[in-house]
Amino acid sequence: MKNVKILGTGCANCRNTFALVAEVARARGAEVHIEKVEELQAIMGFGVMSTPGVVIDGKVVHAGGVPARSKVEGWF
Repeated sequence: MKNVKILGTGCANCRNTFALVAEVARARGAEVHIEKVEELQAIMGFGVMSTPGVVIDGKVVHAGGVPARSKVEGWF
């Protein structure tokens, strides 16, 4: 199971990224635990200065803007 964190303060892009990641994971049949991280200090702890960010199994795989669907599909 992959642990996925969506980093963002709750803006539209952050919500869209969460929905996209959840949708692609479901479509691919991937077992994931998706968590939202909205605290600014926690986000900065990952070194992400531009949201939304995506962290998979502790590694930042994306930051700044909604990722392309093809990029998200590559994660799963």
